[in-house]
Amino acid sequence: MEAVAALERDAELMLRVREGDETSFALLLERHRAPVVHFLYRMVQNQAVSEELAQEVFLRVYRSRATYEPTAKFTTWLFRIATHLALNWIRDGKKEKSQESLNEELLDGAERQVPDRQPTVEQELLYAVKLNEVRRAIETLPEKQRAAVMMHKYEELDYAQIAKALRCSESAVKSLLFRAYETLRSRLAHMA
Repeated sequence: MEAVAALERDAELMLRVREGDETSFALLLERHRAPVVHFLYRMVQNQAVSEELAQEVFLRVYRSRATYEPTAKFTTWLFRIATHLALNWIRDGKKEKSQESLNEELLDGAERQVPDRQPTVEQELLYAVKLNEVRRAIETLPEKQRAAVMMHKYEELDYAQIAKALRCSESAVKSLLFRAYETLRSRLAHMA
């Protein structure tokens, strides 16, 4: 019930933005910036680029304020813009090939710190290796399959929302997800 109310508030806020209310835009930005950056990071695997693309997403939202109509959920519209920008960036070949690993140094020369928690160092490293392997497997999926998986698993969007974001039918989304999950199950079978 609360989630539905929040979604309705998003559309109401965007309608206020359309009428020139800057505070409503700030509220939308505050509410959705982190999930959009997180989604974009999973798509492009580069924090600086994901921040830049997120800025462009919200710039496009703001520029589209005069023509906004709440025909779909605000988040569906928002993630459609984010997906489009991420796929364009990937297609433009700007994707950096280097990935930061657990043992590499950070840009400022400081070493990555692993917090001291109850699991042993070996358990932490094993978890990090498995997580990295899952991320790499997702990264090798075709672009639309990857976008569908990211929206389905990480952003918890339903088939209808994903279909609108990717501009395809719900059955196409189900097919994309089926193929993606089959590929991932095959590539990650050794981890089961």
